[in-house]
Amino acid sequence: MAGHPENVIFLSADAFGVLPPISKLSSGEAMYHFLSGYTAKVAGTERGVKEPTATFSTCFGAAFMTLCPTRYADLLAEKLEKHGSHAYLVNSGWSGGPYGVGERMSIKATRACIDSILNGSIHDATFRKDPVFGFDVPTSLPGIDDALLDPKSTWSDKDAFDETANKLANMYVDNFKKYEGKGSIDYTKFGPKV
Repeated sequence: MAGHPENVIFLSADAFGVLPPISKLSSGEAMYHFLSGYTAKVAGTERGVKEPTATFSTCFGAAFMTLCPTRYADLLAEKLEKHGSHAYLVNSGWSGGPYGVGERMSIKATRACIDSILNGSIHDATFRKDPVFGFDVPTSLPGIDDALLDPKSTWSDKDAFDETANKLANMYVDNFKKYEGKGSIDYTKFGPKV
C-alpha cells in the first residue's frame, strides 16, 4: 500500500569489531547477508546473556521463516531488482577491538550512517572494496570520522584485527554451508574470501 523502499538496511551488531559501520551491498551480497543474519546477542536484549555473543539468525528472523530461507532471498532479490532499491549493512557493534577491548559504535555515528542512506549523500561517496568481506565501504561520509570507516585503522594491534576478521569470515562461511546448492542462485560466491 505504501509503495516499495528505495533502501533496505540490515542492522548488525558486530561484537568482534571488524565490520565497518556501513557497507553498500550488491544484490548478491545483500542476499548473502540476508541469509546469514549476522549479529550479536547482547545483555539487556537476551535473557542470560552477560556479554555479546556472535549469532546468525537467518533473514534476521529465523524463528519466523516457514519456507526455505533461500525462497525469501530470491523474493528480496527480485524486489530489489524490480524497484532499483539499494541494500546496506549497518553495524552498530564495536570498533577498535572486540567487546571488552573496543568501544561500541556511538548512536551519533549510527545515525549519521542511516542519514547518509536516507538523504542520498552516500551516493556521492567514494568506496573501497573490503579485502575480506568483499562489500563496498565508503571512505568518507558526513558526520563520521573517516578512521571509523576503516575498522583496521581503529585497532592498535593490526595483526589481531586480521586474525579476528578471518575468524569472523570463517564463521560466516561455516554458517552458510547449509545454503550451498539451494535456491535459484548460489549465493556462497558473494560471501567472505577466506
